[in-house]
Amino acid sequence: MATREVAQIKYYKRLRYMFTSDKRLYVAHCANGPLAIEGSMANRHGLIAGATGTGKTVTLQVLAETFSQAGVPCFMADMKGDLSGISQRGAMNSFIEKRCAEFGIVDPQFAGCPVRLFDVFGERGHAMRTTVSEMGPQLLGRLMQLNETQCGVLNIVFRIADDNNLLLIDLKDLRLMLDYVAKNSKQYTTEYGNISAASIGAIQRSLLAIESEGGDKFFGEPAFNILDLIACEGGRGVMNVLAADRLMLNPKLYSTFLLWLLSELYENLPEVGDAELPKLVFFFDEAHMLFDGTSKALVDKIEQVVRLIRSKGVGVYFVTQSTTDIPEEILGQLGNRIQHALRAFTPKDQKAVRAAAETFRANPSFKTEDAIMELGTGEALVSLLDQKGAPSMVERAKILFPLSQIGAITDDERRALMNSAPVGIRAYDAAVDRISAYEVLTDKCAAEQREAEAAAAAEEEAKRKALEEKAEAKRQRSGVGRGLLGTLLGAAATSFVRSLGTSFAKSLTGGSKKNSSKSILGKAAQTATTTATRKIVNETMKKILK
Repeated sequence: MATREVAQIKYYKRLRYMFTSDKRLYVAHCANGPLAIEGSMANRHGLIAGATGTGKTVTLQVLAETFSQAGVPCFMADMKGDLSGISQRGAMNSFIEKRCAEFGIVDPQFAGCPVRLFDVFGERGHAMRTTVSEMGPQLLGRLMQLNETQCGVLNIVFRIADDNNLLLIDLKDLRLMLDYVAKNSKQYTTEYGNISAASIGAIQRSLLAIESEGGDKFFGEPAFNILDLIACEGGRGVMNVLAADRLMLNPKLYSTFLLWLLSELYENLPEVGDAELPKLVFFFDEAHMLFDGTSKALVDKIEQVVRLIRSKGVGVYFVTQSTTDIPEEILGQLGNRIQHALRAFTPKDQKAVRAAAETFRANPSFKTEDAIMELGTGEALVSLLDQKGAPSMVERAKILFPLSQIGAITDDERRALMNSAPVGIRAYDAAVDRISAYEVLTDKCAAEQREAEAAAAAEEEAKRKALEEKAEAKRQRSGVGRGLLGTLLGAAATSFVRSLGTSFAKSLTGGSKKNSSKSILGKAAQTATTTATRKIVNETMKKILK
């Protein structure tokens, strides 16, 4: 046995911490001695697989503790509440005593890790929110299970919001933005493309479904700063534990949220290259949810992020039941592997066992495929990267016991942890609703409505005035007619009487006897007509020149 290996075994026999002086992370013990992850290879990602009840959660806890002792913060989702126990000091029990005897460990130092509790819903931990804009249309489309056409319309809505400086912070912003674009689709079609009312309606229905499941609490401000996950207390990495028991009821929201976290880490962290230890380790429990119903384009993006994020100093460890849950392109990126037992009850199960066995570098001491089905609880097949980045030969090993509490914490312990968190973390608890697209569009719609009402009132007033002027003109025309008629009749009557009297007088004073009464009446009528006509002309000219 090499001198280094002998020294390591002696070290582990007096081990009190899982992180060794040569920057290795002790996680398991096999027949040939301790198995440890090389610190410089920890960012080459990993896989913890196995059937339900085989010890995956405890293995995750052991790895997280080890990273914490090395000063590496971790993020993990707590599906059943068990992982919250990592915050409390563990205690000796019969199982641990047996493990100590098997591993040659004397007087293990039980201790909890510094922990910050988070919860998307803000109930069992500090709130973790993001804005609609930060989530982006691609991940939102996945969350809402939109088809390609609907995703295209959602992209247009985001583009219109950006071009008009409208902040999409929470779901009410997006809902009103969708309504606004739908009502004004004609003016946007030429520049952005077709916007169908059917697609807008489908997106609105999906938003209602998200809200009914409590997803609206995830969107808002203050938005979570991804760099708050990277912290140490007392030289130990902080364990960021997400309460996911309720979040698991909405698998799409859960997987989309974790994918958003991973994307944010990739976009915001600087390049660090190869380092002695990672800056952060990200445990992705129930990893199969990430890939169920995911488009090829999004899987390609995940593969790209996993492949490149190691240069940012981030290690990603997927936790799932079978290696077949992970696409091959991503599975090939996972260097450190711990495989717990699988049960081969069906042909599909047998195929999964063979697939898992083929991912390991064979050990001539045993048949990998058989060993996977023979493993007991807490046992696993382990293959870790060596200092050169090559996978080691698979070993049948027993996972180290955690030094922290196994099992959930009490509600009082949870409240105490939340109250002791730094001020900056507690600041996430209170939601902030600042001016965004909802307020801007509401004000704009109200202003447009006031303008429309004012225009309608002005139009109504114009119609009323037009009707009044028309009535006045008609009245005036009717008045002129009546005046002229009166003048005509008055002038005619006066002239007729006067002419009749004159003619009659002439007839009495010696006028021609031949004049009959008919002649007298005719002359009087003729004179009256001439006089009336002259009177009408005079009155008309007066009205015109008035």
